[in-house]
Amino acid sequence: MGERISLEIKETKIPGCYEILPFVHKDHRGAFVKTYHKDDFIGHNLVTNFDEEYYSVSTKGVLRGLHFQLPPKDHTKIVYCAYGEVLDVVVDLRVGSLTYGEFINVKLSADNAKMIYIPKGLAHGFYTISNQAIVMYKVTTVYSPEHDAGILWNSVGIQWPDENPIISQRDQSFPKLKDFASPFCYRGPNE
Repeated sequence: MGERISLEIKETKIPGCYEILPFVHKDHRGAFVKTYHKDDFIGHNLVTNFDEEYYSVSTKGVLRGLHFQLPPKDHTKIVYCAYGEVLDVVVDLRVGSLTYGEFINVKLSADNAKMIYIPKGLAHGFYTISNQAIVMYKVTTVYSPEHDAGILWNSVGIQWPDENPIISQRDQSFPKLKDFASPFCYRGPNE
């Protein structure tokens, strides 16, 4: 099925946040993609205790974010785009981190198969570039409405593809980053 069967895992500029390139086998039938391999995660000191997995379907111009869950229900998350293309963004909210308030953005698509590993204490969001996109999420705690939170999508300095995206009222009501009292503390890249 190919020469490389393990995942390529490399750290981004945000400590503990990784870009993952999965094993992809393509042939005349289509593609086969390995999105998770426990031993590869353990080898990089990444968590493997995922409790819930779900996906969102979004149309072009939709922006979702910037979301996270508050302690004690905060979670590590793996995100990838199974169909279409999105601009994925992660913001460091961990007090004491050298990259606090900074962000990364990565184009995720079914074609490039890239994934993002997002540790606790980071906000996540994305903008849908293609006509439709399916974004998959794997998380280490179950969804908890009372711990669900976020920061305002346009308060971090991110250059989104659209200044007037399609966005939920909930996401529009989040506080700006400068007004957010973060409960997250940086304890090391894999905490």
